Amino acid sequence: MVFSSSCTVYGMPDEVPITESAPLKAISPYGRTKLFQEDMFRDLAVSDKDWRILLLRYFNPIGAHPSGELGEHPVGIPNNLMPYIQQVALGQREFLRVFGNDYPTPDGTAIRDYIHVMDLAEGHVSAVVKTLATPDLGCTPINLGTGKGTSVLEMIKAFENASGKKVEHKLVDRRPGDSVAVWAATETAEEKLGWKSKYDVDDMCKHQWAWASKYPQGYETPL
Repeated sequence: MVFSSSCTVYGMPDEVPITESAPLKAISPYGRTKLFQEDMFRDLAVSDKDWRILLLRYFNPIGAHPSGELGEHPVGIPNNLMPYIQQVALGQREFLRVFGNDYPTPDGTAIRDYIHVMDLAEGHVSAVVKTLATPDLGCTPINLGTGKGTSVLEMIKAFENASGKKVEHKLVDRRPGDSVAVWAATETAEEKLGWKSKYDVDDMCKHQWAWASKYPQGYETPL
């Protein structure tokens, strides 16, 4: 089994980059559901040695297929940063709220590890190959990220450069439960899966805009 887990199982990390051995202390409802499921799979692997399970802890997937033909079109108000930035650039929303500009980071905004969806897809292929080839795998967690952090303001600037559009934003108070900085240690993925991310944030924004500008209403966009 290859399970889609999440870096949210780490909660607010004590240090970065985050290794797979970091304490598991999910604080959000979403993160807790992932942690509960991980616990179930760990128990299963102990009770039945025939199971081989990889827990892929995603960091923050963004971007779209480079062709611009396949991407994300959230229904309602987006919960994640990139779709919201996209909608502001398209003129579908007035501005983006940036939660907190007084964090102990270079520009005061929170830092996250963003990974291109195509890199994530290739990570899954590598995970399936590893699972099939390793009889004594047990239940093993592996981070999938780039190992690099990007702040909210850096992401806004990168998307503006990719789209040629101004992304209006307002700085507001911090949001309860948000971590200061989160990015992955990627050595385990490189060693055990032979996998490493290829795309950078500029690529992610470029490919996201290729999708968004072609299909601003998703596949319901009139051709």
